[in-house]
Order: sequence, then structure tokens, then C-alpha cells
Amino acid sequence: MSERVTVAVKGGVADVRLNRPEKLNALDNQMFRAIVDAGEELKSRDDVRAVVLSGEGRSFCAGLDFSSFQAMGSDRAENQAEPPVDHLDGRITHLGQQAAWVWQELKVPVIGAIEGHALGGGFQIAMGPDIRIIHPDTKMSILEIRWGLVPDMGASVTLPPMIGLDVMKEMYFTGKMVSGVEAVELGIATRLDNNPHEAAMELAGEIAHKNPEAIRRMKSILNGLTERTTAERFAAEREHIEALIGSPNQKEAVKAFFEKRSPDFS
Repeated sequence: MSERVTVAVKGGVADVRLNRPEKLNALDNQMFRAIVDAGEELKSRDDVRAVVLSGEGRSFCAGLDFSSFQAMGSDRAENQAEPPVDHLDGRITHLGQQAAWVWQELKVPVIGAIEGHALGGGFQIAMGPDIRIIHPDTKMSILEIRWGLVPDMGASVTLPPMIGLDVMKEMYFTGKMVSGVEAVELGIATRLDNNPHEAAMELAGEIAHKNPEAIRRMKSILNGLTERTTAERFAAEREHIEALIGSPNQKEAVKAFFEKRSPDFS
């Protein structure tokens, strides 16, 4: 695992941290690759039942590294400091988009612990988790318009289920800065906490003690809401409940409840 992103797994919870605190976890190609690699590695781990995504130090992620913007401002012929973000073979995403989207692809819940800054690309990565716990004083912005760019890391996919199109357009067109309090009011963050990481780890621990098969199936159902017809949503519910009823973990959940003990899921 790259030192740019650290992963520690304990009790079924993966504690994933962007680890470039001296740069406020700013993004360059090495950082993009480390984030994607961390997410892809977690997909193959059977011991992970929930994930917490946060930034080491005082910020979640301040967006693209300033050196990249300075290169963009130079003549095109001179702008060779870093190759463009790669398109990933066989995927619908390029590398930057996958840094945000990989958290939706994970079958287990992902909780974002957001504080300090979540700007530009950092904002878009923060939209990748299923749940976001945010510090009230966090500063968030879709900041790409400042640099004459459009957001290209998945915000057009992740944001519409959360907020109205008019609100989204205002954020896109102006680069408006919002606080953690405003983020919760707008619907782009789930709830406030003065210690987002601690709260996220506590929630992840709670989820990790639920039937893992049921949790994975719940995420699958909910993630398909905007893509499925009404009939397909009903069918998905039937499919997943039929697979769960009478399964070993489902029986263990019922048995543990009536025996007033913690369940032992496989």
C-alpha cells in the first residue's frame, strides 16, 4: 500500500486515510493512484464490513495540487510537468473519477469523515462515500470554476440524488463555499459532529456487527434507485429478501436477538 494512503483494518472496519497532511492531502497523479489502489484492494477483502474514509491532519482534501494548476497556466507546449489523468482500461471512469467512484463500487458501506477542507477534487471524492459525517467548520466547494475548469470527478453522477439541480448549478457556476452546517442543510452531508472521525468509526463499528450479507444487499438495492424502473426496484427487493430468508446469518440474527447476545456472523 502506498504511503500516500494508509489502510488499517480492525474489527471488520477499514480505517482509510489520505496521508499527505503537509499538503492538506492535495491531489496529484500519485495521490489519485493511491486512492484508487486502496479502494480496489478493499474490494477483495472478506474481513472488511465497513469503511471509514478520512484525511490525515487538519483537512480531508484541499483539491488538486497547486503545482498542477501552475502547469495549466503555462503555455501548452510547456505544460508537460505531469501527464494527464489516465483513462482506466475497461472502466467507465478515468483515474480521477475512479478515486471518487470506487467507494460506491465497494459492496460494504463507506462513511466519510470530513473536516478542514473538501475543495474541488477533494469535494468530489467526499461525495463518494455512502454517508458523510462532517465538522461544522469544514469548508466545501466545487471550486473548478476558479481555475476555468468543469468538475470531472463524478459530481454530475453523485450529487443529483442529494440536491436539487438549481442548487447544484449555483455551486457549479459560482464555486460557492459552504460550511459543514450548510452542507448538512443542503443535503450533501449526513450529520454534524465535532469529531467526525471518531463518530464515523463508531458508526462503522455498529454496522460491522450487523448481518454482513444483509448490509451488502441493502447497499445494492439503494444504489440502484436512480437507475431502475419502479418494477425493477420491486423485483430487486424480492430477489434479495428471498436470498436472505433462512440463510445462516439471517437465522443467527434472529437467534442472537432472542437470546440477548451479540450475533456471531460468518
